[in-house]
Amino acid sequence: MSSGNDCQSQRLTKPTLGEREAAELVDRVFGLKVSWIGSLPSYDDQNFHVRVSAAGAEEYVLKITNSEDSREPDLIEAQTRAMMFLSAEGFPSATPYLTKDGHIMSLESGDTRPGSKKYMVRLLTYLPGTPVAKITTNAQILYEIGRLAASMDKVLSEKFQHPSVKSLHRGQFIWNLANVPLLDQYIYALGQSKQRAVVEQVIEQFKGKVIPKLSSFRACINHGDLNDHNILVDSSCASLESPQYRVSGILDFSDMSYGYYVFEVAIAIMYMMIESPEPLGVGGHVLAGFESVLPLTAEERGALFLLVGGRFAQSLVIAAHTALLYPENKEYLTITAKTGWKHLMMMFEMGQEAVERTWFETAQAYTQHSPV
Repeated sequence: MSSGNDCQSQRLTKPTLGEREAAELVDRVFGLKVSWIGSLPSYDDQNFHVRVSAAGAEEYVLKITNSEDSREPDLIEAQTRAMMFLSAEGFPSATPYLTKDGHIMSLESGDTRPGSKKYMVRLLTYLPGTPVAKITTNAQILYEIGRLAASMDKVLSEKFQHPSVKSLHRGQFIWNLANVPLLDQYIYALGQSKQRAVVEQVIEQFKGKVIPKLSSFRACINHGDLNDHNILVDSSCASLESPQYRVSGILDFSDMSYGYYVFEVAIAIMYMMIESPEPLGVGGHVLAGFESVLPLTAEERGALFLLVGGRFAQSLVIAAHTALLYPENKEYLTITAKTGWKHLMMMFEMGQEAVERTWFETAQAYTQHSPV
């Protein structure tokens, strides 16, 4: 997702390497000969799926970070070290292939011209699986995603140590859920519409009801972007009627920051709603999985509705703003908007009490029965 405090600064920072240039980069920096390469969608970085001419036809993702974020090497190192740590802890996270100099990343020029932008380059192991966005979710995988979100944040917060971790304190980071009020500066992108009126309502309620309670929430390190394209799954049984899924990959750690446990479950609920034909039924299953590891406090539960609404607002407003800057990438940037607006409007039409009742009653049922 977007890096910066000012989305305007992102306009000219996204890398634009061609496939031949990317393949040459892999050879020069990592010492690997590319046998096949294809571009992958990305918000403001550039990603390539790469196969190399090695024994076993190994596959990687070449990740070229935008020039704005590339000026924060400590932050990229923290994200990469967290991925390595999680992999060692048994989570399905990618790990970096070292450069010829033995480093996990390398700062490279976009071209040979003087003054050309520099981009941080990493080669990450390719994770197999299908994005959640491309399956029909069921209660079982929603529960698993909730449990994964809690387990990941818990182990990161309790055991992950590295000098670069201090860089995850990102005070004005636009994607941190605490910063929903910063959307005021981008709301112009919605024009004058009923959607804008709902977002303004979200922001004002967030300022009045969530911000004053942040100090009562339990702090942790958040992945921050467990969306339906960043979670890969595979099916572990042959039943087409009720497949059993497991998470096979966790992607994109670029939104990592210090936040709160309740932020992670709210973000996961919001993105799992996007692809569901019954969006309001999603939250209870994700919440139940999360609370099987980390039960929320009364204060955290009380903020969940506005946190989910806040993440909808972040995604929809920033996408609208960024699509004005990158019209050529509008289709990818506005993926969430296809159903996101409908879900956000529905949540606020139903009201907090009714939505929470649905979520909490579903989660409560798990304490009386085994997961579906």
